[in-house]
Amino acid sequence: MQGIGKIILFLGAILVATGLIIVFLGDKMTWFGNLPGDIHYKKDKFQIYAPLASMLLLSLVLGLIMWIARKIME
Repeated sequence: MQGIGKIILFLGAILVATGLIIVFLGDKMTWFGNLPGDIHYKKDKFQIYAPLASMLLLSLVLGLIMWIARKIME
């Protein structure tokens, strides 16, 4: 049961940190979603947006956070 408690505390800390980043740095993070490699195609009544580079960056950051979390919980 202690393992589940640690996971819930860690996820709560991640949510709080994410909320603080959005509140305090949200207006300074306009570059996210506009990186080179993000695809935005617009023509007449059709548009498609595929944030490939942004999602790759987010995946790397989340992977690093999860790796650190596993090391701490061992």
